[in-house]
Amino acid sequence: MNFDGKVFLEALTSKSLIQGVQLTIALTVVSFVVGLLIGLLMALMRDSRVPLLRWLSWTYVWIFRGIPTLIQLFIVWFALPQVFPALREPWFTPFLAATIALAFNEAAYAAEILRGGLLAVDEGQRLAARALGMPPFKVFSKVVAPQLTRVTIPPMANDFITLLKITSLASVTSLRELMTNTQAAVSSSFRFAEWYGAAAIYYLVLVSIFMVGQSWLERRYVWTSQARGPRSLMRAIGR
Repeated sequence: MNFDGKVFLEALTSKSLIQGVQLTIALTVVSFVVGLLIGLLMALMRDSRVPLLRWLSWTYVWIFRGIPTLIQLFIVWFALPQVFPALREPWFTPFLAATIALAFNEAAYAAEILRGGLLAVDEGQRLAARALGMPPFKVFSKVVAPQLTRVTIPPMANDFITLLKITSLASVTSLRELMTNTQAAVSSSFRFAEWYGAAAIYYLVLVSIFMVGQSWLERRYVWTSQARGPRSLMRAIGR
């Protein structure tokens, strides 16, 4: 059986793959945002002076980095409903299950990236801001967060791209994302090269778009950092 260009073009423009791409993007974005928020909390806990909070954060990262993502998806989609009957109801959709599993997994990696970013921020700047009477929230939002963002953009952008590709594992929850729809088409047509090739093209295009966005963000924040100059702390305090 030879490669059929016509079948490939049909696969590339098929409604099922286009819908799968849309769902893949939605799953990636939602999981990343939720994971980023949880990861920030874990990073702040790891940086805390309270031993219990540091231990809880370390344990969270250890568990979710140590267990393969696929097993986490199996646990959320198959095991938890067995233990908690409420999760057998229609509201517990494949999208929700996949989002929970991927977000909690993503949070473990985001926590380590953000913790590294927090360590890169000069402690003297935080102490100076507190000495000038800035409340803790303002110290974080005006002094720490801008520097944290600039430092963590490259690794977090790479993590986002990795998450985009990992969403293909969500097919185990029957979520109709790109990989699930590709598998369904292959099962009915037995045209492996054409359909998998089309899916590969979509993933490559998505990753390329996000890589361009990553480069733009990196250039923007480097330029912003240089434009602010050494008096950025005093400017932040004065706002």
